[in-house]
Amino acid sequence: MARDVNSLLHGTLDVLVLKTLAAGPMHGYGITKSIEERTRHALDILDSALYKALQRLEDAGAIDAAWGISDNNRRAKYYSLTARGRKMLRAETATWERFVAAVSGVLKPDEA
Repeated sequence: MARDVNSLLHGTLDVLVLKTLAAGPMHGYGITKSIEERTRHALDILDSALYKALQRLEDAGAIDAAWGISDNNRRAKYYSLTARGRKMLRAETATWERFVAAVSGVLKPDEA
């Protein structure tokens, strides 16, 4: 039985958030929309999952948060990547690249 691609999201959201914030500070809604657009809407980011990930990353010192005003003139919390977050992003990206190569080696051995 095939699993929904969103079920594979568990455990990957942190690195997706870090990569998204590498482009610059963003509020939660912007992060969600950016990830959804970059994945061609293959991933549906739940607000609760996003804000848990943001809290984990903030607690780890990977991101900072500050209040600001959004494009539609509303108060919003903006998140930005810290030096520790950039280091985490590099490490997590390398881990994911190894993981993808390993899984691809099994699923598509002729292409690996």
